[in-house]
Amino acid sequence: MGKKRVVVTGASSGIGAATVRLFREHGWDVVGVARRADRLAALAAETGAAVFVADLTVQAEVDALRDFLAASGPVNALVNNAGGAKGLDSVEAGSIDDWAWMFEINVLAVKRVTSALLPLLRASIATETDAAAAAGSSAAASADIVNITSIAGHTAYAGGGGYNAAKFAAHAMTEVLRLELNGEPIRVIEIAPGMVQTEEFGLVRFGGDAEKAKAAYANVPHPLVAEDIAATVVAAVEMPAHVNVDLLVVKPVAQAAPHLVARGPLTPRA
Repeated sequence: MGKKRVVVTGASSGIGAATVRLFREHGWDVVGVARRADRLAALAAETGAAVFVADLTVQAEVDALRDFLAASGPVNALVNNAGGAKGLDSVEAGSIDDWAWMFEINVLAVKRVTSALLPLLRASIATETDAAAAAGSSAAASADIVNITSIAGHTAYAGGGGYNAAKFAAHAMTEVLRLELNGEPIRVIEIAPGMVQTEEFGLVRFGGDAEKAKAAYANVPHPLVAEDIAATVVAAVEMPAHVNVDLLVVKPVAQAAPHLVARGPLTPRA
């Protein structure tokens, strides 16, 4: 049997790019998916990953991704990482356009990609099973869907209305999908990060305001970085096939909750 292949969305920066890099280091074939062709080209040159340019909020582009994948090899795992936040306004004052964007990328895009690629995941399981049988092996084949959500999908906080709502929906969708796939050898894994300092999340949330983006992490001892979340994704996928990491919440030690972050040195109480 050949190498396993994983599809990673939101691969042009941050957690997605770090996940592509780590899967490649672990010997996987990887297809990185994002909107920005230049970023993907640089990632491909760096890692040897295959890439595909697509806006996952557009059904025709998701269909094109599916067709490309079907023609080019197996799909053994899918990492739904693309997402983001816009604004910290109240529910009353929040922008409907911002809310719509958050639902499109955090919820509907995940649904589109999952629906499109599930048949390919099943086909890869069948191919692996047939190959194992031909080789006289009884090894079980499986596939994985990893949804990167957020602690914002588990704990609400003031100013998080639209992002909370979208990530709560993504969490619920992940739980429902796991129920619906019960009986199939497909693991559904949710990784819910807390405070992760990446180059773009804050810039998108604050409309490009670099000072506001930087202030969110000011004096926080060791916020998570993209590579921390990539490590949890790869570890969960590489667990034995009978082990499912249903939900993994990952926060820096300095963050007790979305709204409670220690700033300054962490020191034991006297």
